[in-house]
Amino acid sequence: MTTTPPDPDDEGADAAEGGPDGVDRLLLAEAEAYADRPTAVVDDVSGALVAGLAEVRTFCCDSLVDERVAAAAAPALEAGGWLEPEVFRGARLVVARLPKSLAALDELAGAVAAYAEPDVVLLAGGLVRHLNRSMNEVLGQHFGEVRASLGRFKARALVASGSRPSTASAWPQEEHHAAEDLTVRAHGGVFAGTGIDVGTRVLLGVLDRLPQGAVRVADLGSGNGVLAAAVARALPRAEVQGFDVSAAAVASTRATAEANGLADRVTALRADGLGPVEPRSLDLVVCNPPFHRGTALDRTTTPRLFAQAGAALRPGGELWTVWNSHLPYLPMLRARVGSTSVVTQTPRFTVTRSRVPQSGATWAAGGA
Repeated sequence: MTTTPPDPDDEGADAAEGGPDGVDRLLLAEAEAYADRPTAVVDDVSGALVAGLAEVRTFCCDSLVDERVAAAAAPALEAGGWLEPEVFRGARLVVARLPKSLAALDELAGAVAAYAEPDVVLLAGGLVRHLNRSMNEVLGQHFGEVRASLGRFKARALVASGSRPSTASAWPQEEHHAAEDLTVRAHGGVFAGTGIDVGTRVLLGVLDRLPQGAVRVADLGSGNGVLAAAVARALPRAEVQGFDVSAAAVASTRATAEANGLADRVTALRADGLGPVEPRSLDLVVCNPPFHRGTALDRTTTPRLFAQAGAALRPGGELWTVWNSHLPYLPMLRARVGSTSVVTQTPRFTVTRSRVPQSGATWAAGGA
């Protein structure tokens, strides 16, 4: 498989190689003007912020991977829950990487305005080519003054002050989809938000062909919880557990399950893939694999997820996944899971079923 080196202009490219990128360097420089303020950090992808800022009291990261990196860089600090009040209480400076979506920025800004000190300054940085005027407008809903810093390192920061705390959070948001009779609840940073993305819809269309005896089921990369909820409906005996590296996604999966009366059979765990799952313990894994990490294309996650699914499935267990039809995933699935066939295909998306070899064992639904 051909790999492409990180684009040095991509947000997180340098950080992925173990060092601060241009956004980190810009934020560290801009934060010097507020060096005496108690500080909270949000989404430190390299550890440079928690280690380099003077008065950091706590931090939080949506991604469990980022959280581990930041914790290693500043072992004396304790990570807080994602956008939870305790992260921001007492903070007069919040330093954050700008999220990729306006919805995620709205949720972040609302939490800072609601829970931090009244004179808090939110310093949020990103690459110049990822910034747009709408970000200022979103911040302006929660802060009286919003300005942009000078650009450097191909990055720029938005500086928000004069907080306007709201009495109630708008998150998670909710949308009912009549065609699927499914209510979706989602936090700001979750892929597809309260919608149902096109690839997931293709997979939903063949759920009636899932192995009906499957009881122990995982949704790998559960996102807003659409697949987990739909699979639980399609398999009334199944217990479905969503796994996602994102705290916002885990909260969304749980909220969607609750909205559809499935909280007793659909749970969610924040994890880097299927790491917590015992080998050969699952009957079925469903997956709509991610293709990006933040704003950068990620070519490494999907092969690892397929391998984890292959290891977690019992003999005869199945992985059902949907992916962009142009991607070379068929040989990858056959190598990492087992025999793989195409269930359905559109010009854009392919749904496949991969089956772990029996190896002489009998796949008994619900067995030990």
